[in-house]
Amino acid sequence: MVLIRFADVDSKRRALGFLAGRFSFRSWATGEMVVPEMALAYLATEGVSFAVEGPATYERLVPTIRNAAAEGVG
Repeated sequence: MVLIRFADVDSKRRALGFLAGRFSFRSWATGEMVVPEMALAYLATEGVSFAVEGPATYERLVPTIRNAAAEGVG
């Protein structure tokens, strides 16, 4: 999985429309997206402009499950 960033909202929307149903991905409001490496060639072929940030870290791939503050058992 690779972390990519889009220059503008329009590029991100085009990418979302293309990737949906074809590849698994995660997207954030910051403009970042994690996609499989194979999806990069397809995005480029579709003319979607993006910048590769690098390999996705474990923290980006796994959702946070717990809160910072644990609740007490009463």
